[in-house]
Amino acid sequence: MLNIATVNVNGIRAAFRRGMDAWIRHRNPDVLLLQEVRANDDILAEHLGDGWHIAHQASDFKGRAGVAVASRLPASAVRVGLGDGEPPVDTGRWVEMDLEVPGWDRPLTVVSLYIHSGTLRTEKMDAKFAHLEKVSARMGQLAEQSRAGEREVLVAGDLNIVRGEADIKNWKGNHNKTSGATDEEIAYLDKWFADGWSDLGRELGGDGPGPFTWWSWRGKAFDNDAGWRIDYQIATPGLAARATSAQVDRAATYDARFSDHAPVVVRYEV
Repeated sequence: MLNIATVNVNGIRAAFRRGMDAWIRHRNPDVLLLQEVRANDDILAEHLGDGWHIAHQASDFKGRAGVAVASRLPASAVRVGLGDGEPPVDTGRWVEMDLEVPGWDRPLTVVSLYIHSGTLRTEKMDAKFAHLEKVSARMGQLAEQSRAGEREVLVAGDLNIVRGEADIKNWKGNHNKTSGATDEEIAYLDKWFADGWSDLGRELGGDGPGPFTWWSWRGKAFDNDAGWRIDYQIATPGLAARATSAQVDRAATYDARFSDHAPVVVRYEV
């Protein structure tokens, strides 16, 4: 089996102080996709330790964003970002790695993705939609390459968008009122899934509500399971057919969390 985990760490140094290293030892993922790393290459490598092939794009803004792929499998290629002239606000949000899976006749391309959170009716929301356009264009290219038999692809990470009522505890209070729960944002996800991508968290995790992947640090959101499902593993059809289980590693208690997000772990047959 191939175990792939994705998690927004909310700062790699803070996550390790809170016990992320123990979770890694317990889960022992083959591939680890990280968002909001908020550190440079050296700090990330120091925390993960030996034995990983690492691709990382830090944000141009210090202390913000940052995405990484860490793999125990050999890597044959890395691609960082979504094209030349990427504005600073879009950096630290997209990194690809081509992996060599034993017995496969094509590479497995894994992508760590971090979409802007956004705030309605502000420039931050304009940046989110501009970035979503670039993400959609690249996902279209990857889907075409998959259909042509050139690669299988996994895009995973923190999208900061729910798909609908099953993905958020308070749908009525947030729908079209809060960034991440607007019809305009959800339309991007609908387009991806109509193009053949599979939402493995939902397909293997049941109809919902939940399982949620993010809860505010504030108040009783975690204790009351008042969360959002905004962390995804999204696969091309050939890879999706190999997926056997999806699990959200929700911490047992509020104090046991190493991030405000929980890891999403999917097992694939190889």
